[in-house]
Amino acid sequence: MIEMKHISKSYGKNEVLHDINLTIQEGEKVVILGPSGAGKSTLIRMMNYLEEPSSGEVLINEVPLTKKNHLQMVRDTSAMVFQQFNLYPHMTALQNVTLAPIKLQMIPKDAAEKEGMRYLKRVGMESKANEYPQNLSGGQQQRVAIARALAMNKPMILFDEPTSALDPEMVQEVLDVMVSLSKENITMVCVTHEMGFARQVADRVMFVADGTILEEGNPNEFFDHPKNPRAQVFLSKILH
Repeated sequence: MIEMKHISKSYGKNEVLHDINLTIQEGEKVVILGPSGAGKSTLIRMMNYLEEPSSGEVLINEVPLTKKNHLQMVRDTSAMVFQQFNLYPHMTALQNVTLAPIKLQMIPKDAAEKEGMRYLKRVGMESKANEYPQNLSGGQQQRVAIARALAMNKPMILFDEPTSALDPEMVQEVLDVMVSLSKENITMVCVTHEMGFARQVADRVMFVADGTILEEGNPNEFFDHPKNPRAQVFLSKILH
C-alpha cells in the first residue's frame, strides 16, 4: 500500500531522515517507535505528503506521490489523527466529523450526519455529538478526531502520537478505540510511545533512531530480544 524508496529529509543542514526504505502492506498494522527527535513524526507525515521528501520517492499503491497529484491521492487513500486533536472549535463534534464528507465527498448532509453518528457511536461519543470541543476532555476530543478519520472511509489511517497530548488517565480510552480498530481490515500506521499497545496490535514494529530505521520485526521478538544496541538501550529505559 505504501512504499518509500531512499527517502531523506533535511531542514537546512540538519538531516532528519536518511535513506529510508520501507513497504507497508494493505491491512497491515505497523507501529513506529523510537526516542524523541528520532524523525518518527516526519516519517509518518511523509506518507501523506504533509512533509515533502528532500530526496527519494513515496508511492501509494505503486503510484508515486508528486506535488501535482498528492492532494487527490492522499484524499483517496488515507486519513490522519494528530497529536493535537485539530478539531474546529466553532463546530460541534458531529459537525467536525461530517465536514469533510459533505465538503470534499459531496455526501448529502442527512446521509453524512447519519454516518457521522454511527462513527461517533463506534468511539463511544454519540452522547456528545452536539457538544463543542471546549466542553470535551482531551480523550473525548481525540476520540472525535478518530471518528472524523473513520468518516473519511479510507483504507489507511495514520496516527501521529495520538495519546501524547493526553493526561495519563485519558490515554487508555483512546487506546481502547484504536485496539478495536486494529481488528478490522484497515491499514494502520502509528507513531507511539505506548509499548503495551504496540505489542498488542502491531503486525510489525519499526524502531527509528538517528534518522533511520535501525530495527524492524515481529513485536514479541523486538520487545523480548532486540538486536540493535540503540533499541536495547531504548527499551531498557522504557520498560523498566
